[in-house]
Amino acid sequence: MISMSDAFFSVDAVRGANLRPVSFTLRPGEILMVQGESGVGKSQLLRALADLDAHEGKVVLNGVEQQQMPPSQWRRRVVYLPAESAWWDDYVDQHFTENLPETWWAALRLKPELFRAEVARLSSGERQRLAVARALVLKPKVLLLDEPTANLDAVTAKAVGELLSEQIKAQGSAGVWVTHDASEAARFADKQLYLDAEGGHIT
Repeated sequence: MISMSDAFFSVDAVRGANLRPVSFTLRPGEILMVQGESGVGKSQLLRALADLDAHEGKVVLNGVEQQQMPPSQWRRRVVYLPAESAWWDDYVDQHFTENLPETWWAALRLKPELFRAEVARLSSGERQRLAVARALVLKPKVLLLDEPTANLDAVTAKAVGELLSEQIKAQGSAGVWVTHDASEAARFADKQLYLDAEGGHIT
């Protein structure tokens, strides 16, 4: 078992209003799949790790505690992808500094022409997949994913999941990925965390 002090990303007894204590460690390239019933705090856990919600406990990245780093710097390193992504400009390419690799368009099952499309004309599934790409191009140290494949058809969900897993490992990031799909959890997990009313249980 890797110790908290030696971990790339460590979470020690993090808890909040609707979240019982959660602890885990991750190495670069590892993915923790998080499951649990509605209301046990899965999204709250991600928001706490992103320093978006008040919480107790300790979160450490590469030896630096969350509270020792300005929130804006922390969130550039620990990127949160919510279930409903935000789009603040009119066109897709205004949200990126460069185009996506050609292989990503294929993996996301999207047409490259969408890069210059109006956000308002995108389907919800297209916005969802482009939000995944937007998070990945930031090359975060930790990627926090709140059901990134929910509401996608099975084939597309598998393709998006494979791209996420591939890039997390290739970039040497760590991933914390909430899902309600047990088969998805089994497919991509290096570790699994189950949340319930008592807290988090690593398997």
